[in-house]
Amino acid sequence: MEIRRWVFVGVICFAVLLTRTSSVGLGRSQPTERISGSAGDVLEDDPVGRLKVFVYELPSKYNKKILQKDPRCLNHMFAAEIYMHRFLLSSPVRTLNPEEADWFYTPVYTTCDLTPNGLPLPFKSPRMMRSAIQLISSNWPYWNRTEGADHFFLVPHDFGACFHYQEEKAIERGILHLLQRATLVQTFGQRNHVCLKEGSITIPPYAPPQKMQTHLIPEKTPRSIFVYFRGLFYDVGNDPEGGYYARGARAAVWENFKDNPLFDISTEHPSTYYEDMQRAVFCLCPLGWAPWSPRLVEAVIFGCIPVIIADDIVLPFADAIPWEEIGVFVDEKDVPNLDTVLTSIPPEVILRKQRLLANPSMKQAMLFPQPAQPGDAFHQVLNGLARKLPHDRRIYLRAVERILNWTAGPVGDLKPW
Repeated sequence: MEIRRWVFVGVICFAVLLTRTSSVGLGRSQPTERISGSAGDVLEDDPVGRLKVFVYELPSKYNKKILQKDPRCLNHMFAAEIYMHRFLLSSPVRTLNPEEADWFYTPVYTTCDLTPNGLPLPFKSPRMMRSAIQLISSNWPYWNRTEGADHFFLVPHDFGACFHYQEEKAIERGILHLLQRATLVQTFGQRNHVCLKEGSITIPPYAPPQKMQTHLIPEKTPRSIFVYFRGLFYDVGNDPEGGYYARGARAAVWENFKDNPLFDISTEHPSTYYEDMQRAVFCLCPLGWAPWSPRLVEAVIFGCIPVIIADDIVLPFADAIPWEEIGVFVDEKDVPNLDTVLTSIPPEVILRKQRLLANPSMKQAMLFPQPAQPGDAFHQVLNGLARKLPHDRRIYLRAVERILNWTAGPVGDLKPW
């Protein structure tokens, strides 16, 4: 009886949604709705002329040689650090005169150290970052003027500049002390968390635009899947007892909805993964080891309403993207009621979320395309930096003044890199 009831609800929802806006466009024509007010204006801002960035020229061992050693880094979800470097080298905001720069960028590829399975090893990252900062502080005068307060760094690890993939150990480490005054551009974002400092810019993880483009399906394909998810529910290898990974939220999804006909959920990752997302109304975006994952980007790109299950998450470009209007937020404790939450959303609300998701500016802001395009994630980062200008004069230190402690942190971080 219960199953028949959910099937009935699903059929009603699908009947409405068959006339929905189409699946993701990446340039295709479809019904859209512009974001109203300042958010829409911010997404379309042009940062050119509003700031100048000086890019430090570091020895290739900090970036290019690391990438040559393992080209897989180009397609990893942490690849934003590589593409941001490439973008800035040819960007009109770049200046070759550091005296006129508003911001200074240090191109260090701290996530490009992968296991045979493609997982990043962050354990050398603190020493690598310290080494780069020691280099720029010794060879240029600009770091020492502010101890990094007018510098920004890409730190796309699971927990940003805490440089560890397990939350407890990341919290124990804290943000690398030498980065305490810098602006951090990172994928990790969680309110009131040790690994997110005030003033950081939260960005989307990297998802390959060209790959997604090749998986587009016909525009009129109906969304015949109500809820979709592919991924781990348990991480037996790293969390054998099952209570720590995703704070139990993914396990709750599986235990409560593995037999629910409205939920197409599995650990299998089919070759039709991208196509399936374009056939779905809702795509689950639960936390894993960190609050974020590429699913959030994929959901937006493919017009699937993201169901965000990650308490206190700080989402990418939250000052420009109206996440409350395009997504659905479910508290981790409410996962057992997920079916009720989603089937209770009125069809007209679902349709409006789909129209907003179909807006090209929304999709563009989530991507790091090659070459760069107006309004993309590169430009949103620059917009975020531009909005921080002018710098407060108090960031500039007196000649002998020092704030940062170069010997702070775990002993292992102090070893030469």
